[in-house]
Amino acid sequence: MNEVRVGIIGIGNRGSGELKTVYGKEINGMRVTAVCDIDPEKLAWAKKLCGDDVNYYDDADKLMESGDVDAVMIAAPHYFHPTMGMKALNLGLHVLSEKPIGVYTSVIREWNALAEQKAKEKGLVFGIMYNQRTNPLYQMVREMIQSGELGTPKRLIWIITDWYRTQSYYNSSAWRATWALEGGGVLINQCPHNIDLWQWMFGMPKRLRASCYTGKYHDIEVEDDVTVYAEYENGATATFITTTGEAPGTNRLEIACDNGKIVIEDGKGTYWKLKTPTSEHCKNSPDGFAKPEYEVIEMQPQGVETAHKGITQNFTNAILHGEPLLAPGVEGINGLTLSNAMMLSGSQDGAWVDLPVDEAAFNAFLAQKVKASKVKPASGSSQIVDLDGTY
Repeated sequence: MNEVRVGIIGIGNRGSGELKTVYGKEINGMRVTAVCDIDPEKLAWAKKLCGDDVNYYDDADKLMESGDVDAVMIAAPHYFHPTMGMKALNLGLHVLSEKPIGVYTSVIREWNALAEQKAKEKGLVFGIMYNQRTNPLYQMVREMIQSGELGTPKRLIWIITDWYRTQSYYNSSAWRATWALEGGGVLINQCPHNIDLWQWMFGMPKRLRASCYTGKYHDIEVEDDVTVYAEYENGATATFITTTGEAPGTNRLEIACDNGKIVIEDGKGTYWKLKTPTSEHCKNSPDGFAKPEYEVIEMQPQGVETAHKGITQNFTNAILHGEPLLAPGVEGINGLTLSNAMMLSGSQDGAWVDLPVDEAAFNAFLAQKVKASKVKPASGSSQIVDLDGTY
């Protein structure tokens, strides 16, 4: 194969962007050959853009069964990611899913098992659109932690409150901010990238507790304000704060380790590099108030952030040339595990939730929320409540 024929399923905000990128020949080795959406207006928009160069479908199964494509990019609503993804793999298609990978982890474990099987049997590639993993600053921090340069991790604090949204935003689509059609709020829509980066750089905690406020700033049925505290096996901690109700908002990541501290804010990274690790200085300094000396270094990562295009190009290269994935789809379960645990803790007045999350308890919580949701899915709605991997 010297070219990947891709079908794009879902022409909403992200799907339309991917269509313009791929149809505009911005991805080497990939050509869009099919498009699918159930909305006639969105299909009409796609036809205006692409004309007769692609085939159009109003049914995702028909697109996947058509023979028109080698791979699919799934940009449908969240609940459909796993079923569409597994269908595609079973048909011998490569899969690139939008974030989040899904809404609950039990079905994602099934998807991951299938993906690993199909990778071994047929070399199929399964990726997720974690585009912020292309940010050189986050890549640099991850390498500094994993290589041991920063020493033992102590604390992560991420204040990510610049996701401000108006009520008009939530009113713009029936599926937004509903349990039945979206499966959550700020944690499942705006923050999957940040939650992924948290665990990608700092690792998975052993337990967490969270306060999740439902409709605190908006007339919605899901969470729009969250504060999380997590603990690690080695005693390290993490605090994560997010909301769609504050302006101007903040995006500040601080990571403290034995050898120093890193702060990323306003697109810049600063490293306070200690001359002596805190653990050694604490034991050996004769002065009770002396702080370790340090050097302030402005971080200079190599490369530029390639965002969505970078992930799509990497996915294409993985299919054509065996390039390692920057964002393997099987890793999508990690961030979803964290957000599921946050929601479950929030539903229990901030009780501790151990990781991996109790999937039966979370599924019961979600099923209850879906049942009480103001907006009901169309046909097959009862299957969503069952949470058995069918939608």
